[in-house]
Amino acid sequence: MEFLKDHSTQNELLLIFISVVLGILIGAEREYRNKSAGLRTFILICFGSCLFTILSIKIGVNDPDRIAANIITGIGFLGAGVIFKGDNKINGITTATTIWATASIGMAVGSGYVYLAFLGTLLVLVILNSLTYFEKLIDKEHKIREYKIAVVNYHDIAHCEEIFKKHHLRFQMSKQQYTQGNLATSWIVTGKNANHLALMKSLMEDKKIIAYQF
Repeated sequence: MEFLKDHSTQNELLLIFISVVLGILIGAEREYRNKSAGLRTFILICFGSCLFTILSIKIGVNDPDRIAANIITGIGFLGAGVIFKGDNKINGITTATTIWATASIGMAVGSGYVYLAFLGTLLVLVILNSLTYFEKLIDKEHKIREYKIAVVNYHDIAHCEEIFKKHHLRFQMSKQQYTQGNLATSWIVTGKNANHLALMKSLMEDKKIIAYQF
């Protein structure tokens, strides 16, 4: 189904229009989830990749991959710009890889392989949406959190460990800091989400716990 491989002006305009539409579909999903790269970003990525690919074919007659090969390098810089470190993990990886995938869709359109571009867009949307259920299922059974708990003295650390054990949670101390009579400890805690909820209630009601956050 390479029905748009003939790069006449009319077909090129149609290819650009298709790339914008596909960029809208992916960008709308990212915009709906309030991600760092949204609707306009993905439209321009898909459109730009498509246009660069068309230009690469038209300009580089003897070397048609001359411009297109550098699209991947440029997209790498864009992807790096949306990755940032959160409190407990690296954020923006999914958006960065979606940018990378969208560029490949734009290149497929620019090359005339529209059926591949539509299939790629469908797969991207399925991956971004349908797999959320499995992520929640895994998160429900295997939740990892970093808790920062403030106590009065060193002996209360053992008390924290007893609370974790009581709620069937695996734990490991990662940091410890003493400031003006308070001892702040950081714990990497793993277990079911329901057990984490029960733990938070216990921490709020425990008089030996001055404060906590995660």
